[in-house]
Amino acid sequence: MKTKLGLMSSAVALALAGAVAATPANAGDWFNRDAAGSIKDAPMAESGRSLEWSVNGGYMSDYVFRGFSQSDEDSSYFVGADLAYGIAYVGIWGAKVDQFFTASDFEYDIYGGIKPKLGPVEFDFGVIYYGYSNQTVNVNVDYWEFKAGASTEFDKLSLGVKYFYSPDYTFETGEAHTVEGSIGYSLPQVWVFEPSVSALIGYNDVDLAGDYTYWNAGISLAVEKLTLDFRYWDTDIDNDGLGLNGKNLADERFVFTATVALP
Repeated sequence: MKTKLGLMSSAVALALAGAVAATPANAGDWFNRDAAGSIKDAPMAESGRSLEWSVNGGYMSDYVFRGFSQSDEDSSYFVGADLAYGIAYVGIWGAKVDQFFTASDFEYDIYGGIKPKLGPVEFDFGVIYYGYSNQTVNVNVDYWEFKAGASTEFDKLSLGVKYFYSPDYTFETGEAHTVEGSIGYSLPQVWVFEPSVSALIGYNDVDLAGDYTYWNAGISLAVEKLTLDFRYWDTDIDNDGLGLNGKNLADERFVFTATVALP
């Protein structure tokens, strides 16, 4: 794992070095990430073919995506919007990122797809574009992903699995395969809050950067339009496996997120 992460570090470092010589990760579902860090489902149109919309924004003490801090372990803000009609949806989401790690200072993600149902199972088939503004490297940081997922609920318990495929991952590091499994449980209301606990485990495999496993677990407190999330993140990457900016951006950390969603 240490050697494979070294490849990823080298790829990013070489790209940054090339930009400096010339003169001049990954991150990020119009699109939302849920508090557990995976791509958040767009809102479904509840009455068949009615048009549904929502907007959201908030604060993150650290922007973590698939186990990696995208904001150099600093705080970040985000904003997004979703639109759904029947089983179809589109969305946009953006967040402040760190220039050193992502070769950009702002990430914008656009996505779309369909969410058909079969019995108690809801499927999710979509495509996602991860864009980065003001790129400072000579390789392409932007990339596409295709998504296939399924989820179901049993009373207060929810289960889900998602698969993501990119033909050429960020920094042109080749094909990438990502699999995530999630679980959540709604707890009884406490005062004005509606609490829930959730966890996620994921595996990411990139041609030129190797593979690793990441996970998180946390609790969310929802009240009216506000959700407060407290989450622990970690990966199986060695502490000295990533030497970017003198920090290990994939080690264990606690992240606080506050999200306001309308309507």
